[in-house]
This record gives sequence, structure tokens and C-alpha cells, in this order.
Amino acid sequence: MAGVKSRLTQDEVKQLQHLLGSRQFSLLYKASVHGYNASVFHAKCDAQGPTVAVAYNGSGYIFGGFTRQSYVSSGGYISDEKAFLFRLKGKEGVLSPLKIPVKTASGAIYDYSSLGPNFGGGALQLLNQNAAAAATSSNNNYTYNVADLHGNDLGLTECEVYRVEDISSFLESPWRKITWTIEERAKIMEEIRSYKPYLNSVPQIRILVLGPVGAGKSSFFNSVNSVFRGYVTSQAIAGSDNTSVTTQYRAYPVKDGRDGKPLPIIFCDTMGIEEKSGTGLEIEEVSNIIKGHIPDRYQFNPAATLRPDSPGYVQTPSLKDQIHCVAFIIDGCKIEILPEKLEDKLKQLRRKVNQFGIPQHVLLTKVDEICPDLEEDIQCVYKSKAVEKQMRITAEKLGIPLAQIVPVKNYCSELDLSCDVDILLLSAVRQLIRIAESYLDNFPFEKPKKEP
Repeated sequence: MAGVKSRLTQDEVKQLQHLLGSRQFSLLYKASVHGYNASVFHAKCDAQGPTVAVAYNGSGYIFGGFTRQSYVSSGGYISDEKAFLFRLKGKEGVLSPLKIPVKTASGAIYDYSSLGPNFGGGALQLLNQNAAAAATSSNNNYTYNVADLHGNDLGLTECEVYRVEDISSFLESPWRKITWTIEERAKIMEEIRSYKPYLNSVPQIRILVLGPVGAGKSSFFNSVNSVFRGYVTSQAIAGSDNTSVTTQYRAYPVKDGRDGKPLPIIFCDTMGIEEKSGTGLEIEEVSNIIKGHIPDRYQFNPAATLRPDSPGYVQTPSLKDQIHCVAFIIDGCKIEILPEKLEDKLKQLRRKVNQFGIPQHVLLTKVDEICPDLEEDIQCVYKSKAVEKQMRITAEKLGIPLAQIVPVKNYCSELDLSCDVDILLLSAVRQLIRIAESYLDNFPFEKPKKEP
């Protein structure tokens, strides 16, 4: 639903996915937006297939129920042997997952048009009496201690219902071909090492990375740098916060090994893009970056963009100081719930970059969170229906061709490198170099200088 944002955090989504067995969620109904009303709930959630109802109370508990059967306002019980109640968070909002399976399948769901989500004929009823309240009782359909489920706090601060889609299923064959071998990894690394821009005046490709706060911009550079260093490293400041962790403009060359020579690529890192105006990277500042006016280590000031009379302003940048391609870094788990203002800001940035004729790619991060099965085997990334779906949604939302979107996994918690993760990262870098080369084709060819 455009503009309606899920209340679940990434950690909560991940816990819910584990309880449900690796699944994808699409928000159908949100009580604080649509009203605590059973008829509205049925209007939005009937005939939607498997759903999960998530309730929140003032004591910090998050709890609810899952059914794989569609609500149809039948006026009776629906049988579902896979239905269950759950708790994600318990006392004081501490993650403590609890799963309560149905005992009597025939009485799993009470599907009545004047009632909200109702599991077991009263074992758990949400939107009780069309109010921000729940009603619970342990019965023959679900047996549990009611205090464990919600801490005896029946007042609701929110109620959300999501369509549940299976993301553990894969296509029979990948829709993009990748060779997953050590030899392929070495081959792509050598391609990047030996690349040389045909313009003598541009010794290195400059790649600008843009994206919302927390999408993984700095982590992407760190991950690529790690591949060529031979171990996981973190030169650029990365992390998660409500505001951008990166506050300076940084131009990061990549070295081939600890004491190796610089590779023909430079990653230009910036502040994250934020929803509110006056915060994060401002669109007008991007023009200065693309044209090469902003120096390395420039401290961003969202309240005032760099001007020609500002200290440090590069008056006459050459082509080598300018940006040659842009990588938009997008969190694949959040593209569906991207706030409308942030989505508009990204589209404005795309238009701004287009004005300069700079080619762009989208790097979809956190693919292992889109499809948790990829944690075990990242080689299935182009077989995953969930990843393909998120890539298509990204293409539609940002107005960019699917061919210009590639999935990646950054190194975040790992201590050692993985050949498969490296291949995804290296493939993305190779694509960025190729599109940058197409941009440089717009400039006159320079004849090599003759030796004296």
C-alpha cells in the first residue's frame, strides 16, 4: 500500500519469517490508518490467501496469529492444521519468539464478517467489539498461558494484517546465468585489475554511490575493498542509525592487496538520503558532486549547499575529478514500504543524474534477508522468486530498466570471505565499469602521447 508503512522492524520481520518458515509479507490492513473496524478488515483481507495478523500493545508485546486459509466472511469455522498463534516480543519489548500451534484443525479460524481476526473462536480475537482491543482465552483449539502471549494487556496500540507469500520456492533454472567457481572469481578480479580507461586524462573510474540511510552504501565499498584485500575489512564508517552515519564526502580508491597498487576505480561515498527536507544529502549537492566541485573529506551541511565562494570549492575540475557512473544502493527488504516522500526524492535524484547523462545501476542489497534460504546458498539468488519480485518492484518504483538492477550481498556479520558473495560483488563492479566506459565514449578519443 503506497504511503502506508509497516511497523515491524527488520529484526521482527526476520523472526516472523523464521516462525512462518521463510516467507514474504505484503501489508494489507493497518488499523491506525484504516480504522479498528472488522468490516474494513474483511474488505481489505478477504480472498487474499495466507495471512498473518500482528498486534501491538502498550506493554511492548507483539503477538498475533497465522492462517494459510483465506478469509471469506463465511460465517463459520475454517479448518487449518497449519494455523498457529505467536508472540514475537514479550515483557518490555524483548524479542522472545513463542509459537502456539493449533490443536483442533477444524476450529482453527472463526471467519465472521462482523468480527476481526478470530483464532479458535475466541482463543485470540483482534479488533474486539470494533475497538483497539484484543480478547483471549485458552481453549481446546489453542492451549497456552494468556499472560505469556500478551502480558495480560489487551489494549492495542496497532493491528496489522499481512498477506503471506512463500519465498522458499525457487525457479527451476536461474533467469540470469552466473558461473560460481573460484576460477570465475579470479577471472573477474583480473578483468577489473587490468581495466584501463581509454582516455589518458581519466586514470580511474569514479563511481558515486547514492541511497537511503541504512541501505548499505558504505558497506558496499567495504565489501568490494575486502575482496581485493583478501579479508573482511571496514575502511568506510558503516552501521545503522536513524540518520546518516556518513557525514563527509569521501573518495575511496581500492587497492589490490594491502600494499598493492590502486585499482582503476574510485568509490565516492556520500550522506544517506533521508525522507525529510533539510536532512541527509540534498539533491542540489549531487550536482556539485557530479561536476567535481566537492573536495574529498568535505563536511556536508544539509542546511547549506556548497557554493562557488565556499572554502574548498573546486573551481575548475577536470573530467577525471567528475563522476562517471552512479550506483543507487537500495535495501531490497524495504522497497515495498519505501515512504512516499523518500521514493519521490530518489526519483528526483534519478532525474538530476539523467540531466548530466550519467549512466546508472541499482544495487539491491540484503538479498539474504529478502529470501532467508539464500543464507545457506547465495548461488540460488537468480532462482529466488522473492528476489526477482523485489527487483521488478524496484524497476517499477524507480523507473529504471530491470537490466540495470543487480542483487548483491554485503559483508556485515561475516569474519571470512565467501567465493559466492565475492562473485556477486565483483559482477556488480564489472557492470559499473562497463556503463562508465559507455559514458566516456561521449568524449573525444585521445591519441597516446609519443615517447620522447
